[in-house]
Amino acid sequence: MSISVERTWWRPLDREEKIWVTIALIWCLGTFFMMPVWHVIAKQNTPNESYRVSVDDFEKIVVAFNEKYKVREESGVPVVHPPAGSDIYLAGTGVWQWSSILELEAGKQYRLHISSIKGGGTEAWQHGFSIVSAKFNVNFQIVPGYDNVLTVTPTEAGEYGLICNEFCGIGHHLMASKIIVKG
Repeated sequence: MSISVERTWWRPLDREEKIWVTIALIWCLGTFFMMPVWHVIAKQNTPNESYRVSVDDFEKIVVAFNEKYKVREESGVPVVHPPAGSDIYLAGTGVWQWSSILELEAGKQYRLHISSIKGGGTEAWQHGFSIVSAKFNVNFQIVPGYDNVLTVTPTEAGEYGLICNEFCGIGHHLMASKIIVKG
């Protein structure tokens, strides 16, 4: 027994289909042109620099940075207090933690280098970098093998939560830290 199915893909669109295709096209074009306009007007995208770097080399730099500027530890994580105006380093690790807690000074400018490292003998994973604050929104992608450099100037004293917002494995929910800004 054979069932014949009428195929209609070659027939012209009816009025309702034309309306929905037009709405979809207008929506796509609107969002396409709005992205560069919003980038300039609303300054939504973080200006940054990005460089290729070996994961192992970046890990060595982060470890040396943490050893040089460590002032104490919190729950086994080093708290580092680098001098104002310096380059600071932060890494998301393969064992679902941040390499350090940054202690910065309000009103001082820093160059934040951020990447992903292996840590604990695992692979380097893609992470997200997000500062939890109602006053501003920082949301950044961290890809292994790239040193992303952001120029930051913390303006208000306080503790700001730091989370990974890109699912990075079974321990993703544990990947939280903070940035401490001194007044």
